[in-house]
Amino acid sequence: MERLVLAVLLSLALLAGWDDHASFAADIAAGKALAEQQCKGCHGMDGKGFAPGIPNLAGQRERYLIAALNEYKEGDRSHAALTSMAERMSKADEENVSAYYASQPPIASVAGPHAEIFSPYEHGKTLAQACTRCHGENGDSTSPGTPSLSGQQPGYLVAAIQEYLTGARERAPMHALIRDLKGVDLQSLALYFASQTPAQRPAPPFGNAAAGEPLTGLCGGCHGFHGDSTDSVTPSLASQDPQYLVNAIKAYHGSRKHAAMQRAVANVSDKDVENIAAFYAVQKLTPPVHGQTLVHDLVDKCNRCHSPSVDNPTLPIPHVDGQDEAYLAMAMRAYREDKRQSSLMHNMILPYDNAVLEGVASYYANQPPK
Repeated sequence: MERLVLAVLLSLALLAGWDDHASFAADIAAGKALAEQQCKGCHGMDGKGFAPGIPNLAGQRERYLIAALNEYKEGDRSHAALTSMAERMSKADEENVSAYYASQPPIASVAGPHAEIFSPYEHGKTLAQACTRCHGENGDSTSPGTPSLSGQQPGYLVAAIQEYLTGARERAPMHALIRDLKGVDLQSLALYFASQTPAQRPAPPFGNAAAGEPLTGLCGGCHGFHGDSTDSVTPSLASQDPQYLVNAIKAYHGSRKHAAMQRAVANVSDKDVENIAAFYAVQKLTPPVHGQTLVHDLVDKCNRCHSPSVDNPTLPIPHVDGQDEAYLAMAMRAYREDKRQSSLMHNMILPYDNAVLEGVASYYANQPPK
């Protein structure tokens, strides 16, 4: 009961706070003068950011602009110049300059109506064509000793590729193909392969799957039931090439470094290794992500608050359609990394890597502002 009363009081306080803002007669001319003095160097007089990463302010919701200035003032956002500027502003200054930029016509997308929206899945699909010679179509390997990539956890794939690049794993023929890939490239490539459904494997010519099953009890604690991992950075073993599994497990007996794995396989015989590999090879694997629709699925979630048709008078929610793409991606990363304070935004964005956030930013940046 006490919590309910407190929630009601807080809601009334919020409403009262926004009523105060609404009742203030903002002086747009004074806001224009302030923008001329302090803001136009980055945001222009028309409210258009001068460079990538600088947000457009034109046509933005006034209460959002006021809230943003207060977040810089209170340290909930980090930007040295804006923090210093906000600290010097009075409440009237905040109201006036926000009203001025809110009154400007929204900035049309620079890319135009036929711009191509960045899709991490499609980008990864393009990059994956260089991998098929060794890893098979869609990452479904048919070459003994070469790992399948289809259905593999994306975080693990990124980490594994980086280990090849840094020398933590021995150089392989793939090294020349991946050395120039950037972070978003690696994430897109991993997303594509993670979204593929592996083909069902026949029983391998060695080992005994039935004998291998009881030996996998310890493995399942990390690699999931029957080798279907639920952790983005822990590899799935189901549907994997059996010879690759044998080679990988035996490597932990010697040169390959991983303390937990070395302890887990220290007393596993070569015969048991083959039985374990035979068991995992014939298990079905469910793709951990659906990269084909991932960006649009996340956009649908974002639209619950950010759709132009949604206007909650008690919350300072910004317009995002037509916003600068680099700024949107940067803002989402800041929420994910707790550099901006919003538990809702943090929790929503936390599972997604930069490639997915770039896709979401690209989508909104290319929508006509409303």
